[in-house]
Amino acid sequence: MLDRLCVKNFALIDELEVDFGSGLNVLSGETGAGKSIIIGSLNFVLGGKADKDIIKSGCESTEVSALVYVDSDELKARLRECDVNVDDDNYILIKRSFNTGGKSSCRINGSTATVGMLREISSYLVDIHGQHDHQSLLNPGSHIVMLDKLCSDSLSEPMDRLSKLYTEYKDISRRLKEIDLNDKDIQDKADLYRYQINEIETAHLTEGEDRELSERKNILLSSEKLKISTAHCLEVLSRGDYAALDNLGVAVSEFESIAAIDESRSETLEALNDCYSILEDTIKSIRSYEESMEYDPSELDEIEERLQVIYELKKKYGSTIEAVNSYLDKISQKLDDIENSEALALEYREKKKKIEKEIREICSNITAIRTAAAKDIGAKIEEILKELSMENARFDIVVSPKEGFDEKGSDTVEFMISANKGENMKPLSKIASGGEMSRVMLALKTVLADVDNIDTFIFDEIDAGISGRTAQKVAEKMCRVAKNHQIICITHLPQIAAMADNNYLIEKSDIDSSTVTNIVELSGDKVYNELARLIGGAEITGATIDAAREMKIMADRLKGE
Repeated sequence: MLDRLCVKNFALIDELEVDFGSGLNVLSGETGAGKSIIIGSLNFVLGGKADKDIIKSGCESTEVSALVYVDSDELKARLRECDVNVDDDNYILIKRSFNTGGKSSCRINGSTATVGMLREISSYLVDIHGQHDHQSLLNPGSHIVMLDKLCSDSLSEPMDRLSKLYTEYKDISRRLKEIDLNDKDIQDKADLYRYQINEIETAHLTEGEDRELSERKNILLSSEKLKISTAHCLEVLSRGDYAALDNLGVAVSEFESIAAIDESRSETLEALNDCYSILEDTIKSIRSYEESMEYDPSELDEIEERLQVIYELKKKYGSTIEAVNSYLDKISQKLDDIENSEALALEYREKKKKIEKEIREICSNITAIRTAAAKDIGAKIEEILKELSMENARFDIVVSPKEGFDEKGSDTVEFMISANKGENMKPLSKIASGGEMSRVMLALKTVLADVDNIDTFIFDEIDAGISGRTAQKVAEKMCRVAKNHQIICITHLPQIAAMADNNYLIEKSDIDSSTVTNIVELSGDKVYNELARLIGGAEITGATIDAAREMKIMADRLKGE
């Protein structure tokens, strides 16, 4: 749900911040007040096109941010696939700026993003209707998704089976390709595997070997320093005139006489004896280390040669010896598959044939489910369109076979419409009127209301060319959809405004010789005043106020049913 929209220096907007609520949010105002600018700013922050004309005159840049509340686990999972993590408070903040130099900056939760990322995540969050460059209905690829949502109960089991079988089918197809002996590339690959296996096996790599060799190399390179340090250590401990061991021996002898007189000092004497023994053992260890320091000059060369072999193998096959050995296991299995390809190919082909048969049977079942649902849903949408002042509209959901199959089956789905009498059926993208497109989407959303995961719908120009009873029908349909979704709607119709859960007035005013657009949330009598203006035009009278009150009471009653 769109929780907050902040706009700065966008077209006629100086600076505004608006909090939207759940349910039906209605934006109204005088013609030319800048209602479309609000939608334009939202379209911009969600990844729409940008040019210098959107920047307020006299300003260097514009900035728009949208705070969106996300509480659906499915939607959160989709956003994670887009590398967008939702905070613990279930909000994501989208921010976009654009300057006169043509530079655009995008951020999602403070992290840098691309315009493409904004478009992708916005397709899960918001549907904007009335703007032809941002409508899910215009993308035939989304039609199959919408249809499948409407028959998800029937499709759930066959689609799950299809998904598993198709994954297995792709895996077997890949394996068959890898062992195709008629493919010269496969034979070349087998020769390469043999070379690589021989190269790795000849090296006889041992895990941890490179680390041990590096440590030994470091010792050899520091041998002179080690000799000097060891000799000096022995000098101060046991060889010089003031050797530590001799001095400690003297201290032990002296303290023996003390302890013989003062028995309470026996523990101290024992500690001195322990120190003498420990130091004596330590000196023996250091002396043994000194005696072992006889390095063969050729050893360093051998170590460097071995490390070079290991380095070359790691550069080719993995960053560690473990990774190289793992690669060896993998290519050994692949070579084994190729060398036994004739038997394997026969096995895989039989298995692939069996799976393909199962897939085609499932696809046939899925097609039957979609075709039956398409006919029923198309009729429902057509009926709703008639109620929305498109009396001559014909709507059809065409389910057609495609070449082959994939994880969605073997169908293509496209929504077709004839908006006027005498017109041929054509794709929705051919509809010229934004109002017609919005009413088609409203009809579809009315049918989809219980299964659609997109939380926010924005309708612009949905009331174009309608009034009276049709306007009331449009309002009722929007109210129904708003029970499960947030709707933001720009309208001139009092019937729709009366149904609103939240009303906003868009105003244009002159400040310091410049024109500024602002938005104000209405409550109480101000709602009645705006309804009265929509009913009666510029002049608001007692009669129009009474009519507005009555319309609002009736709308609230309908909403409560």
